[in-house]
Amino acid sequence: MPLPARLTRMIRASGPISIAQYMAEANAAYYGSRDPLGVDGDFVTAPEISQMFGELVGLCLADAWMRAGAKAGPLYVELGPGRGTLARDALRAMESARVAPKAHLVETSPTLRARQRELVPFARHHDDIDTLPEDGPLLVVANEFFDALPIRQMERTDAGWRERVVVPRAGQEGEAFVALAGDRPMDAAIPPALRDAPPGSIVESSPASAAIAMGLAQRIARQGGIALFIDYGYEGPAMGDTLQAVRRHERADPFAHVGDTDLTAHVDFTLLGNAARQAGLAVAGPVGQGDFLVRLGIDARAAALAKVSPERGAEIEVARHRLVDPAQMGTLFKVLAVYHPAWPAPGGFA
Repeated sequence: MPLPARLTRMIRASGPISIAQYMAEANAAYYGSRDPLGVDGDFVTAPEISQMFGELVGLCLADAWMRAGAKAGPLYVELGPGRGTLARDALRAMESARVAPKAHLVETSPTLRARQRELVPFARHHDDIDTLPEDGPLLVVANEFFDALPIRQMERTDAGWRERVVVPRAGQEGEAFVALAGDRPMDAAIPPALRDAPPGSIVESSPASAAIAMGLAQRIARQGGIALFIDYGYEGPAMGDTLQAVRRHERADPFAHVGDTDLTAHVDFTLLGNAARQAGLAVAGPVGQGDFLVRLGIDARAAALAKVSPERGAEIEVARHRLVDPAQMGTLFKVLAVYHPAWPAPGGFA
């Protein structure tokens, strides 16, 4: 049964579903059935723009491991690795620095796993972080991973705060949906500083993100290591509806073409940082992606690539500009590092 019809049937049987359940169902169907990246897909991520992105991320992780003492063989871990482009470039750069970690990719999509095996054939796949090895420090990267995890939305109504739910759109049952405020009071779930917001205000949270961040932080606290979270988002608490959809490189209606669009929401970096702090980790950032890459040496790397391939000079400069310029990805995307307290602060943050 097509996903829109299945959701309509579910809602008719059991009542409205939360935004979080809707987003989880939609993205599971979306990512499980396609490769969404590239010109022929729906969107492009930083690793697909230029090899420089993955190389600098890999060198940042390798540098942190070496300055921590390099006492045990590290494990490269990537959450949501896309096509495997970032992993390939990061691992190649790490190898050039004489760091050769074993590769572990956390991915549930069969389609994307197949693409990842083409670029990183020696990597081991995992459905979640629970099956990651426990015999070495973790060098983790999550690029545009948390933005695709389900969020909850609370809306301030005249009667108080209510969780937003999803129901079929009138006249389009089995095809499209609409979000509205539910009946259950949710005032206790709202941060005290935001409870008196005017009617119509929306507050988002992501329990799934908090759970994964906490689980990963607890692993790093036991095994040593560092994680880089790279995404677009904000430092909460904050208000606003950030749920959005992309289809064929254009903004789309999040409640139409369900299962055929990429649903994302802005990431609360304060939530991720606090989860790490609760596990005893140190935190750096968030900083803008542009500043992070410039501090790691993207300008020198771009110049070196252009010297080797002068015919690609303009292409390399366009890619560098897109990654670091404030009007492009430079400030919208942010980087947060969480790391074992016995490890040094990673490069790229100060």
